[in-house]
Amino acid sequence: MEHITVRHLDKTLFRDFSWEIRTGEHWAVVGNSGSGKTSLLHTILGKNNVINGSIRHYFYDRYRETHQIDDPYFNYRRLIAQVGHHHDFRNLSHTTDFYYQQRFNSMDSGDAPTVSAYLGDRMEDPLLAPLQIGPLAGKELIKLSNGETRRVMIARALLDSPSLLLLDNPFMGLDVAARQTFHGIVDHVAAAGATIVLVTTPREIPPAITHVLHLDEGRIAGTYTREAFLAQYREEDTSAGSDLDEALLASLIAGTEPERFDFIIQMENIRVRYGPHQILDGIDWTVRQHEQWALLGPNGSGKSTLLSLINADNPQGYANRIFLFGRKRGSGESIWDIKRRIGFVSPELHQYFQSDATCLQVTGSGFHDTLGYVRACTPEQLEKARGWLQLLGVGQHADEKFKLVAASLQRLVLLARALVKQPPLLIFDEPVQGLDAHQKAHFKSVVEALCRRLPLTLIYVTHYEEELPEGVNRFLRIRNGKMI
Repeated sequence: MEHITVRHLDKTLFRDFSWEIRTGEHWAVVGNSGSGKTSLLHTILGKNNVINGSIRHYFYDRYRETHQIDDPYFNYRRLIAQVGHHHDFRNLSHTTDFYYQQRFNSMDSGDAPTVSAYLGDRMEDPLLAPLQIGPLAGKELIKLSNGETRRVMIARALLDSPSLLLLDNPFMGLDVAARQTFHGIVDHVAAAGATIVLVTTPREIPPAITHVLHLDEGRIAGTYTREAFLAQYREEDTSAGSDLDEALLASLIAGTEPERFDFIIQMENIRVRYGPHQILDGIDWTVRQHEQWALLGPNGSGKSTLLSLINADNPQGYANRIFLFGRKRGSGESIWDIKRRIGFVSPELHQYFQSDATCLQVTGSGFHDTLGYVRACTPEQLEKARGWLQLLGVGQHADEKFKLVAASLQRLVLLARALVKQPPLLIFDEPVQGLDAHQKAHFKSVVEALCRRLPLTLIYVTHYEEELPEGVNRFLRIRNGKMI
């Protein structure tokens, strides 16, 4: 890249930007949220407009010198594979018209191809062995967990045998074992000859990476060898609560009269099965008001399915003995009676939250539990929504289109959406995925302050136990659908 200026819609992303990748180099791109990391990958992929300067694709030139190309539409993009934040799976009707609850509905989920159909006859390729795809072969794509989905996306990218592999936060959603395994996969891909550029955190730079690019607000703050970067890197001091606006928080929760319950959740011998797959097997769980729980387990252990029963997204809730907010499931309540008492966010919700609304409107949709701004909010509700965005540090983006802000900012908006109605139960499924260190610490301080001031009940899912708020002192661990 030589002195390029890059724009997307009406926004300048990079100005007079120069960077080169030499043969044999593999780069990690680091930086705070909004620094331009994902935009850089999109620029390499040709998704953004380069209005000045030039980009030379030497890998493409070399390929043309050594291969006979008959396709007139063949270009450098055919030699690049990317794994981004969201999947682009297609159903058997060849559309992407999946919906959020579809994975839990047996009739509708049958419209999704299986992993083996998606990956084809190369599923046994030795390159994929570290990803442990075999056990997933018969699963429909939309029934995969967040971590399993990411593994399958990476597998598909590797099977394309790219010259250049772009990975956007590939460790997001992977459990401890999968993250360790992925380091070996990166080594394997690098040894096979592909050049790797991956967006990651400074703490998770695989050994095969040779160089680090540090971005800051669309500018290069530094380039380093991996060893030089790690030698000078010091984890950012993120003193919890240091910039929490206590007065704003107090005003947002003023006058809140929380409902009181003896039990928030009571589950007895919960079993969920899809065809031959036993997803949950004999779960017993009681959650009382104002308890803070961590729900832990490896990818594919059944965590998301368990949460779907609580959040009224899974019809098998009617076939199990479940009490929510003191009332037996299936005793005449609607799903909206349940959802209005729950603030929920998850990677899967983010995947399906495609909206033309502004960040303020998306936050306000939390009052009505809708996926998108399909029901207007009152001026008072929008004012409160603006306050929650400000509390989480993204108030300046309130009037911007949700789908146009960075993925990390979208996640913070969805967290504000979960908090806006101050429900008695908060379910946070990997809530700080993709946030930078400061954003994680700030969100953690907000949750801790809320749980101190209100009788909120919290269920928190994470693969990084250091992310848990300090009030969490109860743990449910599951593996293969069983309590361990």
